[in-house]
Formats: sequence, structure tokens, C-alpha cells
Amino acid sequence: MRTGNGAIGWVLGGTGGIVLGALAGLTWAAALRAYMVEIAAFDSQFTWWGTFGAILAPGALSGALLALGWQRARSGRASAWFAFAVAPLAVVPLLRPGALVTMFTTGLGGGAVGVVAIALLGGFALGQRGPVWLRIVLGALWLAGLAGLAATPAIIPGLPITTPRGAWVVALVTGLMLLLSIACAAPFLARGDPRSPSRRLRC
Repeated sequence: MRTGNGAIGWVLGGTGGIVLGALAGLTWAAALRAYMVEIAAFDSQFTWWGTFGAILAPGALSGALLALGWQRARSGRASAWFAFAVAPLAVVPLLRPGALVTMFTTGLGGGAVGVVAIALLGGFALGQRGPVWLRIVLGALWLAGLAGLAATPAIIPGLPITTPRGAWVVALVTGLMLLLSIACAAPFLARGDPRSPSRRLRC
């Protein structure tokens, strides 16, 4: 019996896997939006472009591309080009008129770029390509980035980590970044690695 039979087989492979990746990316982006609400508090505003166009849609697109990257990696055809799968998360928010000027003059809006940079650092560090020493160095930078994000609520009034709400915000952003970093490891896996789970299970 092949595991590809039935609805779950469609979900786990091919087009279904990409759709599942898009759903995961959409959900991830929605959770990130919740984190942003906690950080910005009353300054946070929901708009069709700002929320759906610049956050949720890029999340779904990146999730679909990362799922495709993992499908290729599982079949021994990992491609470093899929490192660009997370680019929409950083690029699309900057397409809003005036966003680039605002980022370079005030720094606002650079958070999306930082999230993508940290995730790619983690993906490379967790991957199998490149010299070990470089993965160790980038892994240290990745951990520093994670620590920085985890410490962010501490500078927000009313969100100390010693409170349940503050601890929840730390858990939320840390978990989200760990998930995205693991997803970003697909482009950095070795091609044709026999240890890669590329073979379909049969029973």
C-alpha cells in the first residue's frame, strides 16, 4: 500500500503539499501579525494592504515556495535558489509608497528584513552546505538574533517577561522564528544526500 493513496497522500505530496505550505505560511504570518500587535499596542492598525497585502499574502507565497523547496530536498534535488522563497516577506512590505524612504530615514519597516535575515542565517546554520566553521559562525549570529527578538518585549512598557503576557509574547516570537528558520534549511541541504528522507514510504 502506498502512502500516496487517499486525501492525506495528496496533502503530503505534489500540489497538495504546496497548498499545505501556503496554508502554513498564511497561518505563520497571521501569528506574526499578532506579535506585532503586542509590540505596537494601540499604534497597530489593520488595513487591507498593510495586513493582507504586505503580511498575509507574502506569508502564503513564501510558505508555498518553501514547501516546494522541501519537496525537492526530499527527492535529493535541494536547490539553493529556494533561499529566495522568503524574499516576499521582506520585499512586499517595502512596495508601499514611501516605505523605502521611511525605512532608511527612521528605521521603521526594517523589521521584516531582519526577520528574513535571521531565518536565513538559521537555515544555513542548520543545513548541510558550506564549511562547518562558517555554519558555526552564522549559527552564533542566528542565536544572537533570536535572543534579540526574544528580548524585545522587555523594552515595551507593560510586557516584562516576568508577566504571563510578556512570557507569551517571547514564546510566540521565538517559536515563530524557530519554525521559519527550520523551514529555511531546505535550500541548504546537500543534494542527493542518502540520509535525506527522499524515499517514499511503502507498506
